[in-house]
Amino acid sequence: MSTEDLSTLLQAVDTRSLVDKVEMNLIEFFIKKELQPGDSIPKEMELVNTMGVSRTVIRESLNRLKTMGIIESKKHKGTIIKSPDLSVLLQKSMIPHILDNSTLKDIFELRLVLEIGMGDLIFRRITPKDIEELEAIVDEEPEFSEDILFDISHEIKFHGKLYEITGNETLRNFQQILLPVFNYVYDSGLIHKPIENKRYISHKGIVDTLKNGSPDEFRMAMRKHLENHFQRIFALEQHGKKDSASTDSK
Repeated sequence: MSTEDLSTLLQAVDTRSLVDKVEMNLIEFFIKKELQPGDSIPKEMELVNTMGVSRTVIRESLNRLKTMGIIESKKHKGTIIKSPDLSVLLQKSMIPHILDNSTLKDIFELRLVLEIGMGDLIFRRITPKDIEELEAIVDEEPEFSEDILFDISHEIKFHGKLYEITGNETLRNFQQILLPVFNYVYDSGLIHKPIENKRYISHKGIVDTLKNGSPDEFRMAMRKHLENHFQRIFALEQHGKKDSASTDSK
């Protein structure tokens, strides 16, 4: 029988689906065995014999888990369980130019919510040196702007310092991951929507609150600081509703 006849009668086996199944089975195995970081997992040939699949499939499944940061190879120990770095996992998918506007908006909203909610961590861990560094950042900024859209470098320095002060490494890494997304949101014009009422508290006002206020006052100040961002987001949503209604009426 010719190769052409065979390809007509037989469909190619999708090995990726088999790799997916092995990957999920391995994760379930790790959970059921309650394996902890540092624990060894079965060797490749043990997995091949137990699961009844080829070594190639096992290797590809293990490579996926390594890429996800769930396992790693250690000299003299073989392959062991690893505590995944959430920031690394997110970084692999945070490619601004292949994210649609809806996703970019969602991510930007996430940033706003995080920054409003950081008050308790910041007040518990802030030091006089942190205040000095924030004041130095503010001193380098333009004295006044009626718009919340500061120069992006000033925004990154000031807000990046706030994330650092929280002392939460995951939160800090998360902010670093989102920076390219924020840049794209600014550069793309996604949030450059005109607004009628420009109300905000400046970076200097935030520093004053950190020096003399409370976590609750910080949350209120940060919410006002980000007010124009919220207004632009809501304006975008309203514009989208109008466009949708206009399309439906045609």
